[in-house]
Amino acid sequence: MSFQSLGLVAEIHRAVSEKGYTTPTPIQQKAIPLIMQGRDIMGGAQTGTGKTAGFTLPMLHRIAVENKSANSHRAIRALVLTPTRELAAQVADSVNTYGRYLPIRSAVVHGGVKIQPQVQKLRRGVDVLVATPGRLLDHVQQKTVDLSRVDMLILDEADRMLDMGFINDMRKIIAQLPKKKQTLLFSATFSAEIKKLANDLLDSPELVEVARHNTAAESVAQSVFLVDKPRKRALLSFLVGSNNWKQVLVFARTKRGADRLAKQLATDGISADAIHGDKSQGARTRALARFKSGDVRVLVATDIAARGIDISSLPHVINYELPNQAEDYVHRIGRTGRAGKDGEAISLVCADEYVDLQGIERLIKRELPRATVEGYEPLETVATKPVKKPQQRGRKPSWNGGKPGQQRRGRKPGNATGKHSSARQRSH
Repeated sequence: MSFQSLGLVAEIHRAVSEKGYTTPTPIQQKAIPLIMQGRDIMGGAQTGTGKTAGFTLPMLHRIAVENKSANSHRAIRALVLTPTRELAAQVADSVNTYGRYLPIRSAVVHGGVKIQPQVQKLRRGVDVLVATPGRLLDHVQQKTVDLSRVDMLILDEADRMLDMGFINDMRKIIAQLPKKKQTLLFSATFSAEIKKLANDLLDSPELVEVARHNTAAESVAQSVFLVDKPRKRALLSFLVGSNNWKQVLVFARTKRGADRLAKQLATDGISADAIHGDKSQGARTRALARFKSGDVRVLVATDIAARGIDISSLPHVINYELPNQAEDYVHRIGRTGRAGKDGEAISLVCADEYVDLQGIERLIKRELPRATVEGYEPLETVATKPVKKPQQRGRKPSWNGGKPGQQRRGRKPGNATGKHSSARQRSH
């Protein structure tokens, strides 16, 4: 199947061709024809599979076809809700890219920036609005946006919006929309809450899945490096420095931890920035731009802020700390191995994260290969450092492959720069 065979209007096909795309991805092949027919969609796809274009292209096509007659007054026809500012900006870029030859106006509204410029743009009239729930609700309350003529609603990464506590905001926004509309819900995971939301909002939806949910892309090589918690930073710097990695996305659990790690990496001689929900939108945008351009080698991010980071050839993702929720592991490593390219995901795991690691392996239904780096072998085992799990009779298992209760003795570690003998934030 080619993009030309999908029947998109000529202006959209021209924009797609200029991007160098000729063949739609599996999610695009399945979703685009159904969306063009006006069907409700419940879509599940791994990140990096072309999902954004999968709903952007048919959305623009439908508006272009239906707006052939000139309208003196523009009204918002399509509303895209996203969980984070970065993802909203990514979707808006997609709308601008593929709609460049169409007489269609779009706007993006999110927090972290002044609201007045958004108000002025909305007053001039837009066809497509991309928004985060909190800031859009601000506009609704201030009566600076009219959603009464929306006939297409897209919920992008609905699972993350629920995780971030946006369900009440989402329902308030949906109450402003016409009852009769086309609704597209995309989610990387299908929890009971997502299924309930879909039942409430969608009308006889088509289920579109291109991979078993809660799985990672096959193009991502996954591994676990066992290390004691106090040695994680040194090992991270050693891996980046000794391998001369130029672009590494590192995940930390907390905003404070991300800031601290970025500063520590800088003291090790590795350029790094942090990105999280407490950063201003300008700071987040600048940090991401420096990372994409190669001015910064390491970007340390929290789970929320990383949504919307779309770098087609990002080679390395490192879990400095495992996520609190196993599902977030899939989202994290999905930042690499995108668009068919190979990627590497490494998790630095200490003894007290062993239960988290087991939860991830149960979710993805595979055991991740363990390894150690010479000079950074862990001394702690599950036996020497208890984890929070039900007490079982008998001997406790060793987490690092030694005998129960045995501590492995490693050589004296080298320094952190790689000189070694061997190699709930509300984003509105």
